[in-house]
Amino acid sequence: MNRDLEKRTMRRVGWRIVPCIMLLYFVAWIDRVNIGFASLTMKGDLGFSASVLGFGAGIFFWGYFFFEVPSNIILHKVGARLWIARIMVTWGLISGALAFVQGPTSFYVVRFLLGAAEAGLFPGVILYLSYWFPARHRAGVTALFMAAAPISTAISSPISAALLGMHGILGLAGWQWIFIVEALPALVFSVVVFFYMTDKPEQARWLQDDERAWLIETMKAENAGKAGSAKHGLLNGLTDLRVLALSLIYFGTSAGLYTLSIWAPQIIRQLEASSMTIGLLNAVPPLVSVLAMVLWSRHSDRTGERTWHVVLACVAAAIGLIVAAQAHSIVGLIAALTLVNIGISSAKPPLWSMPTTFLSGAAAATGIATINSIGNLGGFFGPALIGWLKDRTGSFADGLYFVAGLLVFSAIVTLCLARSGKKPADVGEAVAH
Repeated sequence: MNRDLEKRTMRRVGWRIVPCIMLLYFVAWIDRVNIGFASLTMKGDLGFSASVLGFGAGIFFWGYFFFEVPSNIILHKVGARLWIARIMVTWGLISGALAFVQGPTSFYVVRFLLGAAEAGLFPGVILYLSYWFPARHRAGVTALFMAAAPISTAISSPISAALLGMHGILGLAGWQWIFIVEALPALVFSVVVFFYMTDKPEQARWLQDDERAWLIETMKAENAGKAGSAKHGLLNGLTDLRVLALSLIYFGTSAGLYTLSIWAPQIIRQLEASSMTIGLLNAVPPLVSVLAMVLWSRHSDRTGERTWHVVLACVAAAIGLIVAAQAHSIVGLIAALTLVNIGISSAKPPLWSMPTTFLSGAAAATGIATINSIGNLGGFFGPALIGWLKDRTGSFADGLYFVAGLLVFSAIVTLCLARSGKKPADVGEAVAH
């Protein structure tokens, strides 16, 4: 194999695709979790209890659950360029509509619709990467894509805090300005996506002829190598037991991730910090986690090992949540939240390298979407349960302990999957070497 040709091709593909998909996820993440900052004043203005806020924030993922699989099937058939542009237009419009909710019912409805609108983006990109990057490169690229989420949190936190200061301008509350202003990038970049993205390597006129030929042949050979064992049909992606196991693993990591995204500003506020101080402090943990995620995923790619890279990261996040529940100082709390961010962020890239090692074609489209839709229900149960327990106990501690338990469960399921007769991690290791 021509190593120089591989490096040159992967470098060109990476520079073309990775910044684009990172931008997509960056914008999506802002619209998905800006409810965490908006809630600092929205909660009081609309009379929402912690239970209402947690349920409304989490119901987003039921929209995800019902529409994720059909959305990914359509993307597989019509192409990422058209379908992702459509996703961005609809989620941008609906995210902006959150500025005009009047009470719990309208809040629940719009958050559900936002999840339905955004369904398909994340699994669609994971599927899209399997068209362009051989398995041995995929965890590192996935890490760069997913790094957009913590970067988004870090950058948008102080911006959201500043938008809260626009209270009263044009008769709108600060939290309304958050939803309106932060919905605009999705609408703008939907146009960019439509004209910039390339669906398949065969259409990549921006590659040199030898680079395009190498990539096409490499991806064909990889798919042919999976032909004897990989599942291809739509139903295979829905019924494979490994898909269910990975869904359960992802459930715990999602509960942890969205617990941070939705409730971290409220948890920090308990220590009597101002809105801007919260914005700046909330930016620290995700910034640190970006470096850890990239280094961890590159080590996973280099060694070809996936299982322990997921297990150790989940355990670290669980420990961080337990410490956060007991923290009584700003320094201790931010340190604990940093550990949680590092663990959760680092677990996801090696986890998402597993399904495309035993699924391909339509099965990959449905399998990836199934893992994401079921797993992301953790994003409902984690924040909703924390809100419910906060109303009853007056503390976030019990909810944080519960989510820590879910992360330990994810680690246990990962080990059980690796020790069973169906080992996606071993398949990934074989492909990587």
